[in-house]
Amino acid sequence: MKLPLFSIALFFLVLACDSAPSESSVSSMEGEAIAQTGGSISVAAFEQKMKTPGIQILDVRTAGEYQGGHFNNALQANWLDEKEFAERVQHIDKTKPVLVYCASGVRSEEAMNWMKQNGFADVSNLRGGVSAWRIEGKPLASKASREEMSMAAFTASTKTGTVLVDIGAEWCPPCVKMEPILQQLQKEKGTLFSLLRVDGGIDIEVMKQLRSEGLPTFIVYKNGKETWRKQGIVDYATLASAIQ
Repeated sequence: MKLPLFSIALFFLVLACDSAPSESSVSSMEGEAIAQTGGSISVAAFEQKMKTPGIQILDVRTAGEYQGGHFNNALQANWLDEKEFAERVQHIDKTKPVLVYCASGVRSEEAMNWMKQNGFADVSNLRGGVSAWRIEGKPLASKASREEMSMAAFTASTKTGTVLVDIGAEWCPPCVKMEPILQQLQKEKGTLFSLLRVDGGIDIEVMKQLRSEGLPTFIVYKNGKETWRKQGIVDYATLASAIQ
């Protein structure tokens, strides 16, 4: 009588072991969940997700850190500057996946959580940040900085005619959003004005002298005198009217 009872218990024990998920299957399920909802992910997973069509990449470090090396096509919004961060991320599509990163993964994890709480559907953070990426021997983009524009050069460039000054940067989300409007303005009304670009990450002294407090900022000069100024997103009609 004892032997059959032992055999039955052994049978159920084996059945339970067979039905329990393996460690690899658990890892696979966790990976699928992260891929669907976002989270802190490994370098390999981050690199794979960068290939997703329509992916948006956000560097939450300072502009200076960004200049030292960043991912291609990454936008920038400093997590430590609450006002700047909130203003810039509003121009990022909440319905499309976003990859965030910083130097070590700490700031970007905080930014990821904030973005999820504020309606972003799919946000993933690079665990370990740029440090982990570099340890894996993977490259970052680094654009060679041009020489900083002097105030004398700026003054000379705005001395005659109508000049539209664009204070922005290629890594600034609202600046990127303004680019098609500026291109349309140049195409349709290019004979009426000159476009002077002031880089928000390089031309710091000019920005200070102009008292530019945010990106983008647009200023119109007519024969050396400021006649119009606007910070933030500006529609085509407003810009067209300002240069008339």
